[in-house]
Amino acid sequence: MNLRTKSLITKQRGVALIELMIAMVILAIGLLGAVGLQARSLGAISGAGARVDATIAAERLIGLMWADQANLAAYAWDSTGGGGAPAVIGNWMVDTQAVLPNATAVITVTPVPASTATQVSITITWQRRTGVATDKKADQVNSHNIVATLAPT
Repeated sequence: MNLRTKSLITKQRGVALIELMIAMVILAIGLLGAVGLQARSLGAISGAGARVDATIAAERLIGLMWADQANLAAYAWDSTGGGGAPAVIGNWMVDTQAVLPNATAVITVTPVPASTATQVSITITWQRRTGVATDKKADQVNSHNIVATLAPT
């Protein structure tokens, strides 16, 4: 081995270790990104589940109203204004609040002009459930609105 080759080998010492450390940093950044993406997807799934629960609750109420078309006016109610729920929807509201935290409902019943049909609008609002006190979105309020037209059969 001549002096020039020996000099090159001495200059190359530790390069593999530096390359390994850089590769580990890149891998760590990638893994952190994957963990963050997983956490966000779980939050999105939770929000989608709550929207499904709100849709099911609204559809249940529309089913009750369809079966009781003679008393549609009794279903109009705004739970944000205080006061208890009308007797016809008392159980429905209790069930809705059991699946959606802090749920409120605004139900409007409007006759359709020049028709025997009635338009029903149900807006359900709830507070997002995160389980983490430091979560910035813990107080996020979500709302879901369903509009249906009920016509006598």
